[in-house]
Amino acid sequence: MITGRLILVRHGETEGNVARRLDTKLPGTPLTEDGVAQARELGERLHWEKPIGIFSSAALRARQTAEHALSTMDLDIEHTVLEGLHEVQAGDLENRSDHDSHHTFHSIYAQWHIGLLDQQIPGGESGRQVLDRFVPVIENLRAEHLSRGEHTIVVIAHGAAIRLIAAYLASIPPQFALASHLRNTQSIELGAVSDGSWHCLRWGSLLPPFGTEAESAEDPMG
Repeated sequence: MITGRLILVRHGETEGNVARRLDTKLPGTPLTEDGVAQARELGERLHWEKPIGIFSSAALRARQTAEHALSTMDLDIEHTVLEGLHEVQAGDLENRSDHDSHHTFHSIYAQWHIGLLDQQIPGGESGRQVLDRFVPVIENLRAEHLSRGEHTIVVIAHGAAIRLIAAYLASIPPQFALASHLRNTQSIELGAVSDGSWHCLRWGSLLPPFGTEAESAEDPMG
């Protein structure tokens, strides 16, 4: 039985996304004008989900997305910033946009999805470090808000981190998770199951079962 829903949302478009930069350090770049419009449209969509709370990473782009989304929602809910929800840290590749840097980042990221979590981005994070900081925050939110009453909560964070976390929690096939990028303000919806597990209810615009079909984003962090 599903006891609640978690909607993991990628932030709106940023200057870094447009430049195809590996922009991961806090506080990061702000939303573009298009990103603000995306965030406001997100709020209009989320209004119908009737979430009981919106949470975001500490990154400027995630905080701005949450605030602009809330501005269009006629709901008495709050936005809370939580530590640990920031993007996968690119380390020595930070702010680079060249092909070799993208290839290095995604080669290591792909290894995490097949269980090689101790592989580390040069000067950055390993997959295990990302899971160790992100998953406890999600599980705390679950315990506080999704254990009864079939509530919905929204977490606004980052594309690479969201895909890794959702695939890990809901046992999504690695090749699907790797190929299925999220465009700005797209989301993954997880259902909290009464036995303590998670079930993926939706990935972007795709519904289960998840196989070879995939979606893609044009920037590297999607």
